[in-house]
Amino acid sequence: MSASTAPQAPVKQTLRPDRKKTRLGYNILGLVIAVVMAFPVYWLIISALRPNHEIRSYDQTLWPSSITFDNFARAVKQPNFGTAIQSSLIISITAVVGGMIIATLAALAVGRFRFRGRRALLMVLILVQMLPPTAMLIPIYAQLNAMGGLNEYWGVIVVYLVSTLPFATVMIRGFVVNIPVELEESAMVDGCTRMGAFRRIIFPLLAPGLAASSIFALVNAWNEYLFAYILMNDDSKYTLNVWLMTFTTERGTDYGALMAASTMIALPVVVFFMFIQKKMATGLTSGAVKG
Repeated sequence: MSASTAPQAPVKQTLRPDRKKTRLGYNILGLVIAVVMAFPVYWLIISALRPNHEIRSYDQTLWPSSITFDNFARAVKQPNFGTAIQSSLIISITAVVGGMIIATLAALAVGRFRFRGRRALLMVLILVQMLPPTAMLIPIYAQLNAMGGLNEYWGVIVVYLVSTLPFATVMIRGFVVNIPVELEESAMVDGCTRMGAFRRIIFPLLAPGLAASSIFALVNAWNEYLFAYILMNDDSKYTLNVWLMTFTTERGTDYGALMAASTMIALPVVVFFMFIQKKMATGLTSGAVKG
């Protein structure tokens, strides 16, 4: 009888000195990049809490000598603040919801059905996304002017919705092609209609892709300035980003209130991102892996 062998302790792998130095260098580089990217956000928030005379001072410090909320009070009392919030909410929510509905239907069509020109359509979607928005400003303005869409919510909504469709369609399509067709067929065999199978089987599996696409659409619609400024002429219909111009007058710029208003405008996107960050991370890493 052979002697029983004693269990061996797991071998602890140690990094070589050169690899340790490389990892340390990457960590330091990543930390420096993170600080550089976060510093403008930090300066925005700190400036919103500084007294106005300290903002105009040449002797700037990383931390204000005193904290005040007067800048936020002046920002809220600025004319058309309420209407700007209303305009931004109407345009952004409608563009995001409409864009996700159309992009999901388009992704299902491209991912589930085989038809002539399918790959060419995907290539066109990617190429359209690469075009700079300013290159299409004059044609869009002329077309909306002919259709009566200037100074109307629906004109800006259509522009924002269309601008997010290529990315959202390609993103959601990556999830559609990775969902086995057998799942949908099994649900239909069990008595579900095609729409019922989509609602119970396909739609929950598309949640990560919808989360990633929706945050992209929301950031695009909430932070966009150029089209909202060109297509809207009525002060009562300005979005929040265009409304920020009102802090610059003939007497100068109220930088404290401007920073406070900018901080408040950034909060909705941050809150929305916090709610869907897990699904968004999954959507950005697990979608679009199968052609």
